[in-house]
Amino acid sequence: MSDKRQRARVQGSWAKPLHKPQQPTSVSGSWNYGPRSFEFHQPADPIREIPAEKVIENAADFEISQGPTGVSRLRLIPGFLQQEEADWMFSKLLTALPWSQKTNYRMMGDAYEEPRLTCWYGELPYTYSRSTVQANAQWHPVLTTLRLAVEEKSGHTFNSLLCNLYRDGKDSIGWHSDSEPSLGPQPVIQPLPEDKGDYTYVERIRIPLTHGTLLLMEGCTQTDWQHQVAKEYHDRGPRINLTFRTIYPDYGPQRLFF
Repeated sequence: MSDKRQRARVQGSWAKPLHKPQQPTSVSGSWNYGPRSFEFHQPADPIREIPAEKVIENAADFEISQGPTGVSRLRLIPGFLQQEEADWMFSKLLTALPWSQKTNYRMMGDAYEEPRLTCWYGELPYTYSRSTVQANAQWHPVLTTLRLAVEEKSGHTFNSLLCNLYRDGKDSIGWHSDSEPSLGPQPVIQPLPEDKGDYTYVERIRIPLTHGTLLLMEGCTQTDWQHQVAKEYHDRGPRINLTFRTIYPDYGPQRLFF
């Protein structure tokens, strides 16, 4: 029994190492414990801050940037439709349009469903997010009436329309530019742009679009900026956004967001 206890002690935590481990020493032979102090070094690059978010709410024409590519402009027209007319159009379009959930594809080929419902009207098909929507020339009468009113107000002509239905605050579209080759060099479109340049100096513009508002994004907005409809974290009802555009068979469109 005493031999077993003796062996347990030798094999367990009471056992002493046979050789004392050699400690690292400096060249001079003294113990080396590392640096005795730490010094702060000022970063070579200056600290850069993100500019404060700008909010655009009032009717006006805005030149939001001017660079080598050209001028980016916004035209905001609140109250383009009166409240009662906007309510009537919304109820008609919500129930009458052929809404569906489109499947898109990422660069690696993975499929995903858009977090919103859409439908397309136009004489030509339209490709975005690596998938194509087919031509549909059977315009709903409400959309035809609205297109004529938008053309008169904006001075642009349109032959196509992408309808977006955001069912609640969870539906959205992420940051993007409408810069597909078929859309032309300077398309006309929608809200919430974000500068695509140096993201340390990113500029943000928030545009609360009230019911019946018309917004045009013109010039180089799609070249130099991004836009989104963000998710919201409170209860809200459905929203419909209509993006008018003109698509040319061999080139591309100009677009307007309503």
